[in-house]
Amino acid sequence: MSFLLILFSACLLDLLLGDPRWLPHPVRIIGRVALLAEFWTRKLPVTAQNSGRLAVFIVLCSTGGACLGLFFLLSFTPQPFFLLGALLILYTTVAARDLVRHSGQVFHALAIDLETARKRVSMIVGRDTDQLDEAGIVRACVESVAENMSDGIVAPLFWAVIGATCGQYLNGSPIIWGTTAAMMYKAVNTMDSMFGYKNERYLQFGSCAARLDDLVNFLPARISAFSLVFAALVCRPVYHSDMKNSFRVLVRDRQQHSSPNSGWPEAAMAGALRVQLGGESLYFGQSTKKPTIGDSFVSPQAHHIFQANALVLTASLLCLFYFGILYSLLFFL
Repeated sequence: MSFLLILFSACLLDLLLGDPRWLPHPVRIIGRVALLAEFWTRKLPVTAQNSGRLAVFIVLCSTGGACLGLFFLLSFTPQPFFLLGALLILYTTVAARDLVRHSGQVFHALAIDLETARKRVSMIVGRDTDQLDEAGIVRACVESVAENMSDGIVAPLFWAVIGATCGQYLNGSPIIWGTTAAMMYKAVNTMDSMFGYKNERYLQFGSCAARLDDLVNFLPARISAFSLVFAALVCRPVYHSDMKNSFRVLVRDRQQHSSPNSGWPEAAMAGALRVQLGGESLYFGQSTKKPTIGDSFVSPQAHHIFQANALVLTASLLCLFYFGILYSLLFFL
């Protein structure tokens, strides 16, 4: 059961510390490896699509190999150092504190002036923010919070538990398997953020990374969505979130998104807050009209960011509870 202790401790450490800028973060290292892999594979006499596949293979092998190599070195140390190393690695895969902190900065900036809020929200979204009004800023922020709950919190925990379970049944170390699986998920997610653009440069090269990211986020996105529905019930006495509407909008609008996964948590969030997400946005100066998600019972306001953060943290704790129960049951089978 040491794995569960590591898992819970990693989440607690993330909530307490976040990701200090002075600490070398594995995702930044993975990003550099991905850039090198792109540089090398694009020189090969193969199609852009095959170059992208090879780059994905290189990054995944490098990430998995680095984790296993580090654990091999830690195996020669006393057990407390081994467990501490595993804790620190797993801690870097979770991003709850940073997600809440960045969105919280947008919330506080709205109380100062719109220009400051636009700059803050531009740090967490890809759309143009120069012309956004308060409702547009809040809408962009809430969408980002909902989507990144799955990518930055639930998915790493999910794959850590899946990896640990595989390790348990294959007579391996659940700690090593679980931690390595979570880090390899981060590698996939990082490659998607770097290569998953639908432009001339990356449409073919990044297709493998984008499809793999869709695959590994398939279940976490859906778990996140239903956890947000239950979180709406838990948070209702304080934040007046609407569980019934969250479920209704989730069922109706979950596919109203270009991503096969992002629409799920966004729909659950929109319904819980009774706001409308999606719609028209500017990207690189060009207007892009996306389907709307949710119903506009109320206009998005600053307090909806605070409520979204509360829902995400509550839903993430529920997911951690589910995963802990699931692993415990499988552990004793």
